[in-house]
Amino acid sequence: MSKQDPLVIGTGPRKVICLHGWFGTARNWGPMVHHLDGKDFSYALMDYRGYGARKGSGGPYTMAAIAEDTLALADQLGWDRFALIGHSMGGMAIQQVLADAPERVSALVGITPVPASGVPFDDNGWAFFSAAAGDPGTRRAIIDLTTGNRLTGTWLDAMVAASVANSDEEAVAGYLQAWAKTDIAPRIQGKNLPVLVLPGEHDPALGAETSKATWMLHYPQARLEVIGNAGHYPMEETPIALVSRFEAFLRGA
Repeated sequence: MSKQDPLVIGTGPRKVICLHGWFGTARNWGPMVHHLDGKDFSYALMDYRGYGARKGSGGPYTMAAIAEDTLALADQLGWDRFALIGHSMGGMAIQQVLADAPERVSALVGITPVPASGVPFDDNGWAFFSAAAGDPGTRRAIIDLTTGNRLTGTWLDAMVAASVANSDEEAVAGYLQAWAKTDIAPRIQGKNLPVLVLPGEHDPALGAETSKATWMLHYPQARLEVIGNAGHYPMEETPIALVSRFEAFLRGA
């Protein structure tokens, strides 16, 4: 695989790799990036195949491929051990990395994260989410729904525009199958490492109840902290509060 071009923030001794969500990229983590502590931490924000700097790369668009690329990036950076932060779909991806290379992962932080068991959809829900790959209006509706139908349309439009401009349609379609219908829960059982789960107060799909029924059963030692005044995108909605939570956790991990 060719050399990756991640966004690297900071030069600190604590190494962290960040894996973005379905509509995100390495360079689209919102205002959160302005509040990261670059003295204590080194953050590497990675693009998946078909996203951001890797548009046009081709697949496969799978959790296994994301994990392979994450480990290759760590090798490229010379990081033997690192913590992982995953947003939404990235929440499943960080667990795939843990399953594939548990000795290299020091801690997990899931931000409004997809669980290791995937996400069940009924037929209508699957049709709705499947339309997002080719239809910007559906992407907008999903972002609006998952943030509680409470945020400005100007922000929704900007989120959609960034998503469309920085992702391949086939990648968005492929990764939906990956995060919704992959089940790696059996592979992460018994992994005893520090885990922080951060659902958003206004996220109707991947909120606290979903996390309690999945993440907190998969990792009984995990800590769950609800992010107030946020839906599915706390890195956009409440960036300072979000960074404050996970950096305090990672300092103690």
